[in-house]
Amino acid sequence: MALSKEEAVSRARRDLAKRLGVAENEIQEQSVERADFPDMALGAAVEDEMSGQMLTSGWRIRLSASGHGSHEYRASADELRLYNFKGSNYRI
Repeated sequence: MALSKEEAVSRARRDLAKRLGVAENEIQEQSVERADFPDMALGAAVEDEMSGQMLTSGWRIRLSASGHGSHEYRASADELRLYNFKGSNYRI
């Protein structure tokens, strides 16, 4: 089943809360915007991952938590990724 924008944001909030060790209600939504990414890995490939080189539409999701800064997730109908978290990308 395809991932909706709302489901992507919800999954991103849960994931970030877990990674930061905070309650989910402490995660603030800064912005959610449509975006076109340069490849099927949403411009956030994990180490040693190969990805199809085709423009992929989705959403750029920016979340924050007090004292933990801002974090970016990238989503499409097929996947969710955390971009550049502590220097690495993650496929959720």
